[in-house]
Amino acid sequence: MNAVETCSALDFGEMSRFVAGEARRHGLVAPSFRSPPRLEGVTRSVRRYPNGQWLVSVRCRGRPVADVAADMVDGVLMANGLDGTAAVGWRITLRAACLQEHRPAA
Repeated sequence: MNAVETCSALDFGEMSRFVAGEARRHGLVAPSFRSPPRLEGVTRSVRRYPNGQWLVSVRCRGRPVADVAADMVDGVLMANGLDGTAAVGWRITLRAACLQEHRPAA
């Protein structure tokens, strides 16, 4: 049985840099990321400030790395107004880049 790798603060920091960098590289808005969300009981929250900046807050403690990466990517898609079929390709691209860069130590 494979153990599911849970997300650490270091993982979160690395993944936030990777997904934001990939978003910028493709001309998308790259939100800021923080952990944990201020709202109790939620795994992700997204906030848009009046100045146009976006903040994606994701709970990482005790959660699988892949789930945290998916929440981060979904936050990028929300910040860019992408949904439905327009978001499918971006979700694949951003999530693959995020998880490809995050490789557990051998």
